[in-house]
Amino acid sequence: MVRDGIYYALALIAAGVLLSFFISPWYGLPLYILAAFCLYFFRDPDRAIPDGSVVVSPADGKVVAIRKDPPETTRISIFLNIFDVHVNRSPIAGKISNVKYQRGHFLPANMERASTQNEQNTVTVEAGDTRVTFSQIAGLIARRIVFYKSAGDEVNIGERVGLIKFGSRVDVFLGPEWELAVQEGVRVSAGSSVLAKRK
Repeated sequence: MVRDGIYYALALIAAGVLLSFFISPWYGLPLYILAAFCLYFFRDPDRAIPDGSVVVSPADGKVVAIRKDPPETTRISIFLNIFDVHVNRSPIAGKISNVKYQRGHFLPANMERASTQNEQNTVTVEAGDTRVTFSQIAGLIARRIVFYKSAGDEVNIGERVGLIKFGSRVDVFLGPEWELAVQEGVRVSAGSSVLAKRK
C-alpha cells in the first residue's frame, strides 16, 4: 500500500464521520466509499521479476501504441486507467543518468498528443552499452507525478521508482538493440511483463 492512499482514506473517513454525526449517516456514506476506493487505488502488490536481458514494463495498463521514432527508437505507450496499479518500476537495472520534468497540458492520457503535450517526467536508465528511457505522463485526472529517485541513483530491474496519481500514461523508448516482445492491445504489469528482449 502506498502511504498516500492511507492519508487520503483517513481524511475522507474523518470527513464522513463529521457529516454523519452532525447531519445524517447517509451524508457520510459517499465519503466512506471514496475512502475504500483510495485504499484500492493505491495498492502496491509484489511482483515476480523476470531474469535475463529484458526490459520490463514500468507500469500496469494497456499498450495503446507502438511507434518508430527517429533515430532508430521504438516508443511503447501504456495507458493506465483508474483501476490499474499506478506504482511505476524501473524497466532495467542500471544507473539513472537523467531526470527531466516538463510542464504541460492534461489531455486524456489515451490520446497520441499526450506523449508530447502533457505534463511529464522523463527518466533515462543506462546499463553498459544500452539505455532505456521512460516518461511518466499525467492524464486528464492526474495532477501529480511522483518520482522517488534522482540522477546518479542505481536501480534494480523492477524496482519501485514512483507513481502517477489517478489516470495516466507511461511511454517507453527503446533503441535498436532491443527486440519487441509485446504488441498493441495487450495488457502489461509493472515489473513482471517483458516488453523487449536484448537481440
